[in-house]
Amino acid sequence: MQASDSLYHRLFSDPVMIEQLVRGFLPAGIAALLDFSRLERVNAKFHAARGDRREGDVIWRVPTLAGEMVHIYLLLEFQSTPERFMPVRVQVYSGLLWQQIIAGRALAPGGRLPPLLPIVLYAGEARWDCPADTADLVALPEDSPLWPWQPQVRYHLIDEGRLRAEDLARHDSLVALLFRIEICDRPEDLPGLVSQAAAWFADHPGHATLRLAFGDVVAHAVAGLVGAPPAATVPMDIEEVQGMLAERIKKWERELLAEGKAEGIAEGEAKGEAKGIAKGRAALLKRQFTRRFGALPAEVERLIDTATPDQHDTYMDRLMDAQTPSDVFPGLLRPGE
Repeated sequence: MQASDSLYHRLFSDPVMIEQLVRGFLPAGIAALLDFSRLERVNAKFHAARGDRREGDVIWRVPTLAGEMVHIYLLLEFQSTPERFMPVRVQVYSGLLWQQIIAGRALAPGGRLPPLLPIVLYAGEARWDCPADTADLVALPEDSPLWPWQPQVRYHLIDEGRLRAEDLARHDSLVALLFRIEICDRPEDLPGLVSQAAAWFADHPGHATLRLAFGDVVAHAVAGLVGAPPAATVPMDIEEVQGMLAERIKKWERELLAEGKAEGIAEGEAKGEAKGIAKGRAALLKRQFTRRFGALPAEVERLIDTATPDQHDTYMDRLMDAQTPSDVFPGLLRPGE
């Protein structure tokens, strides 16, 4: 269950998220042009020809690092469903923004319009297979002499669903964690991702609004994994949601253990029930450890396979807050292993 457009609006109203988005998910070289220390939100209110008001999703203005002072406008559009005519929408919004700049007399006499960078951030499940520019929408052959008079507009697409988890894991940023949480389809993977987000906020005090927004992101992710709408509760920041998630994980664990129990009984063995429960606990612990820290050392696998139910519980509790493998198995692994 992807977060709503309004939640993305809150997330990307923070300059930290904008800088990380540009540095990590836009073509190489763009970030090097921009002075992120002077990012500025633009309150743009657009009025279409019919009189309907259109408020841009999120618009930021950022100066370049070049000698001549030039500001670039970043236009972020959030989509949860594919939109074939997105280039036309981007063209309209771009023109309205330029009109607002002209009407506000923000240009020096004889000055030129500021450059724009339209970004579409898509969080839907279906593949985005829509045209990226107006050239693919206009009914003209490639060799038509009319092309010089046709509008030329293009946007940069970020399709969350097509991003690979292993590539995102290489990015040390909140934006990458957001995308990883959004595309997460395994309950046992969530605690590690949430712990990383909580650790980022612990290292970067402040960002109260962003902390609450990330709490809502996790709540949406949990609701999506259990197939239920997110509960209407008082907003919680990331640390509070972390506690809620721990309780949810315990429920998932009980469900997995019940599956192991049923499997053991089906085998018809006298000790099938105990064997099934132990098998379910061991499988869950191995999977969570592997997803958090990579390959499972042979000595750790042997320890898990021979552990008692109480020992399994102890290892699982340690894993929830562990930063390194040695935090889970301190007597077996040394720090750094």
